[in-house]
Amino acid sequence: MPTRTARTAWNGTLEQGSGQVELTSSGVGTYTVSFPKRAADDADGTTSPEELVAAAHSSCFAMQLSALIAAAGGTPQSLEVKADVSLGPDKEAGGFKLTGIKLTVVGEVEGLDEAGFQKAAADAKAGCPISKALTGVDITLDAKLES
Repeated sequence: MPTRTARTAWNGTLEQGSGQVELTSSGVGTYTVSFPKRAADDADGTTSPEELVAAAHSSCFAMQLSALIAAAGGTPQSLEVKADVSLGPDKEAGGFKLTGIKLTVVGEVEGLDEAGFQKAAADAKAGCPISKALTGVDITLDAKLES
């Protein structure tokens, strides 16, 4: 399997500085990051490590879930996956940490009942490589099967 690369160029201090995150392997874009925008409710056109983790987690989970649905005999018609990644103070070590990730999925699936869908979703949450990498973060799941 290939290695994927991203690069960040940062200028200045944490509070006054900013950077550019480049998705190097895919070449699909370069995005601005800054700590004040990272800590604000309104991102105002900048991204953050948490948003990038959310993108990675939602896409990884969707891929894993589609594979597990198929392995259970179902056919995924559509999966709408959202990952909400929260940042907060790290009271034990100081600084900040990821305080939680909420995965929400709504699926349209043929050939799988509610119990089968819930099992596949729980297994995808536990088994996707990004979930495995983030074992130090509380990850919750809300899975809904649409008929």
